[in-house]
Amino acid sequence: MKKKFKLQELDCANCAAKMEEAIKKIDGVSDANVSFMTQKMMIDAEESSFDKIMEEVVKVCRKVEPDCKIMM
Repeated sequence: MKKKFKLQELDCANCAAKMEEAIKKIDGVSDANVSFMTQKMMIDAEESSFDKIMEEVVKVCRKVEPDCKIMM
């Protein structure tokens, strides 16, 4: 299942790359893309556990960029 999210207050391309790399390591995630230019994130993950995966995504993103908000 692929879903797109809008990001707010993502401050740099380096942070976006770190977030993308960390998200791809989460169990159940088959692909992820975080774009600093468009302030958007795409996640392709297992539908059955998508909510749990998104909880992990939020935690990972906060570690990299504490001010970044994921608009669901």
